[in-house]
Amino acid sequence: MPPLPPDAPSSRNPHDPGPDVAGERALAVERAASEPLVTRRGAILRIGTASWTDPTMTAPGVFYPRGADSAEERLAYYAATFPIVEIDATYYALPSARVAAAWVDRTPPDFVFDAKAHALMTGQPTEAKRLPKDLRDALPEDLAARLRLYARDLPAELRDEIWRRYLSGLEPLRAGGQLGSVLLQFPKWFFPTSESRDAILEARGRLGEVRSAVEFRSETWFNEKNRERTLQFLTDNSMPLVMVDGPQGLRSSVPPIAVATSPDLALIRFHGRRVETWEARGIPVVERFRYLYSEDELREWVPRIREAAEEAREIHILMNNCYANYGSTNARELAALLAAELGVLPDPLLALPDPPREQANPL
Repeated sequence: MPPLPPDAPSSRNPHDPGPDVAGERALAVERAASEPLVTRRGAILRIGTASWTDPTMTAPGVFYPRGADSAEERLAYYAATFPIVEIDATYYALPSARVAAAWVDRTPPDFVFDAKAHALMTGQPTEAKRLPKDLRDALPEDLAARLRLYARDLPAELRDEIWRRYLSGLEPLRAGGQLGSVLLQFPKWFFPTSESRDAILEARGRLGEVRSAVEFRSETWFNEKNRERTLQFLTDNSMPLVMVDGPQGLRSSVPPIAVATSPDLALIRFHGRRVETWEARGIPVVERFRYLYSEDELREWVPRIREAAEEAREIHILMNNCYANYGSTNARELAALLAAELGVLPDPLLALPDPPREQANPL
């Protein structure tokens, strides 16, 4: 089933009111997230979205101004609106240094990219056809016929090559100081065992000086038996835990724990709270994240983020509810809440008069 058109809300649910309603909310805080927020103690908070290219986001009249139709124009507009973005495409395909160099050229030098690790780097399967042709040609005969591949099945030299090409593809971002971190998102079948902890350390070692953060998709890491051990393991190794807001009560649910396990970096990802689609099969991926947070739901995170900012020098906050303009609206709203609470922006930015609609919303 294809996703509904961006202007067609699925119901009268206040968490899915449609892009027009979300756009009206965004107008009130249009500039609130355009720059990193700096707390009084000097912690830097960057707020953005987990995509800038989702088709529901690039649809006419949703987020981008009319006429911003090229990849260059869209990224330039996004980078003038938010100081950070997550690269989702690197989970599905190995990055290209040529494309990464173009991203550097199209964004300010202080704009930051966080990149998802490739599926094969975190024990997840990938479609064989998504690998570069020379790597497909190098597959052993018994693997070449498979539609999906796991890293555990690959020869050691091919596994090494995956990591090498991943880092090589992002090198322009790293060299330009614009690679924030690599997100190591482990699957729901990745359980808290000694082997799993060794795999996390191996991944961090392979990334070398590139910063990384760990996101779990199994509640077992934070049950009564394992929670303290998980947090202590990450703290002992100065590896940032990706704090999450997402659906609860499912096997892949992770509680909204707010703990900075590294003094250097903390990450928070907002997935929405759409329980009915989170583990559903046979639906477009975007439907899992089709959720517009209320102000009260966002406000729940203000004290948690304040606490994290006391422990980490840098906070990356990414809205993964990237259906249409839901994520971009919530990013602006959360930035305004944090600015008002932490006092990190001049008051005029928090009380901007509503400009005429044709100027405020060029969509």
